[in-house]
Amino acid sequence: MRNIKSRYFETGKLSTLETLLKVKLGSISRSLEEQLSNTSIEQLDELTVNILNINSEEDVMKLLH
Repeated sequence: MRNIKSRYFETGKLSTLETLLKVKLGSISRSLEEQLSNTSIEQLDELTVNILNINSEEDVMKLLH
């Protein structure tokens, strides 16, 4: 049960971050969507905290590496 809740929580974080990035950037590439789906929960948190500093997909990639 814990694993199901954890996965649901992670999916929600990913979905929220993708929505925020689409609002901020206008759209995001399929490549970035795939990269985000393979990103750790800690990195998703880092991107979410820094959403105001992101102005391009390149900014996202810099924060991921």
